[in-house]
Amino acid sequence: MTSTMRLMRTAFVDTVTSALDLDPRLAVVTADISSGAFDEARARHPDRVINLGIREQAMIGVAGGLALTGMRPVVHSYTPFLVERPLEQIKLDLGHQDVGAVLVSIGGSYDDPVWGRTHQGPADVALLDALPGWTIHVPGHPDEVEPLLRDALAGDGRVYLRLSTRENSAAYPVGGKFTLVRKGNDGVVVAVGPTLDPVLEATATLDVTVLYANTVRPFDHAGLRAALGDRADVVLVEPYLAGTSAHEVAVALGDVPHRLRALGVRRDVEVRAYGTAPEHDAVHGLDPAGLTESIRSFLV
Repeated sequence: MTSTMRLMRTAFVDTVTSALDLDPRLAVVTADISSGAFDEARARHPDRVINLGIREQAMIGVAGGLALTGMRPVVHSYTPFLVERPLEQIKLDLGHQDVGAVLVSIGGSYDDPVWGRTHQGPADVALLDALPGWTIHVPGHPDEVEPLLRDALAGDGRVYLRLSTRENSAAYPVGGKFTLVRKGNDGVVVAVGPTLDPVLEATATLDVTVLYANTVRPFDHAGLRAALGDRADVVLVEPYLAGTSAHEVAVALGDVPHRLRALGVRRDVEVRAYGTAPEHDAVHGLDPAGLTESIRSFLV
């Protein structure tokens, strides 16, 4: 569902633009994509709004250099250009140097399939999860973006904020803890970010607990454990590679016999068609019909 009032990217640009006026540490680094969205901010802060052209590796390198001088860089692009292409620079210029930055992506896994595979990045969270020290937020509504972002801007750690044009019909609290959306007895379904509305539709007739997560790293181990009923059956629904957080469930329930079904973007196929985002959902079983089949066959 798309908001008629405010998109996630709009919330991001507005929040950063206003924060630049108040915090002299902040700097925005882009590689052409969305550079024009910061024209107003660039006019007021030409030394702290930097566009490098189509140079994604340099974008992360510049962010690392800014961070080493005490600045708080905010780096923005499409998911694959922000995470996949400059992964080595993220590993070395940020992680190995032990400096912070706020990476903000758009496009999700396949929000804009009209651009083809080059603009799709379902492996982003899994890739960053291989590097230590990252906080990862996956908001499901524009109203969740600003508080998550303001907290990230005020800190000094490494934060990834994954924006999407897909969104839920309502916003939920932020703060790193899972939100209990529905209480049931026949298992727990963890819905990450914009997967919540399809999950609620898919489980409408099932007696299951539904948890909502807009922060996945750190993973709320205690929240998952507390939600378990008589059956330690867990369904994990993520809008990126299936099973990305499966190891976190294993850690949370390490001393609890349990079953897990991990749903997300399929790992066994690469979709080479354009189509629409809902059509991609159907291929990956992330539409309500596919989720209903997968969850029901596992829990019932």
